[in-house]
Amino acid sequence: MAVRPLEVPGNLGAGLAILRVVTGLVFAMHGYQKFFSMGIPGVTGFFGGMGVPIPHLFAILISTLELAGGIALVLGLFTQLVAIPLAIDMMTAIVLFHAKNGFFVPKGIEFVLMLMTACIALALAGPGAFSIDHTLRQKR
Repeated sequence: MAVRPLEVPGNLGAGLAILRVVTGLVFAMHGYQKFFSMGIPGVTGFFGGMGVPIPHLFAILISTLELAGGIALVLGLFTQLVAIPLAIDMMTAIVLFHAKNGFFVPKGIEFVLMLMTACIALALAGPGAFSIDHTLRQKR
């Protein structure tokens, strides 16, 4: 007799909601920090120091992506579309900054690796039942 995994579909939606909301909150706070603590000039200087091309443009784009994309994840709005560029954002951060600093925080890859992985999981699995995306799909 084969052992079957415990099927708990009701918990899947709750699990995705927790992952989505916490990941979105982290991104939104980092976007907020870039706009209102560091400021775009500070982010531009940081990006320029890392060798990011067109650092001012990317400072605006990444700050906006993290703030607006984080809020979208919290709400479960355009989840799969937003999760992909956020994952790319984290992959780029790993390559340009964190990889040379090893695995562990504060400067290593572990934190950004978790954020990238969470975004990939959300891009693959979707937002779950407790989301605006799910509500909009149900109305169609």
